Amino acid sequence: MKKFSGIVGLICSGVLLLGAMAMPVQAAEKARLVIQVSDNDSAKWNLALNNAKNIQKDLGNDNVEMEIVAYGPGINMLKAESEVGNRIDEAVASGVKVLACQNTMRNQKLVKDDMLSSIAYVPAGVIEIMQKQLQGYAYLRP
Repeated sequence: MKKFSGIVGLICSGVLLLGAMAMPVQAAEKARLVIQVSDNDSAKWNLALNNAKNIQKDLGNDNVEMEIVAYGPGINMLKAESEVGNRIDEAVASGVKVLACQNTMRNQKLVKDDMLSSIAYVPAGVIEIMQKQLQGYAYLRP
């Protein structure tokens, strides 16, 4: 009986190994990152933008999906006259999604015309970050 169960185990192992070898090789998944910026501080924004640029450089633009989500006081750096506006435009052009929280905009009485033209919008910044984390995005807050 022991000999029989050993043979069955060997056969099962062989079938599993052959099945695994027959599976198609899938391309590696993209790295995914959501960056929170909730400070009205150009140094924090520059740090977040440097992080994004370095990640793209190290992993390759095609290998990473990245979002920078701004809410609360951080939204001020997304205004049209922002001192980091050029860098934000460059990040968007390189494939980084920069998202403004519409809840914050409403509370601060801001409209899209007040903001950089390159950015996008989400209804609630905190909810966007939560959803991205649930989808497996890594989280960074510089």
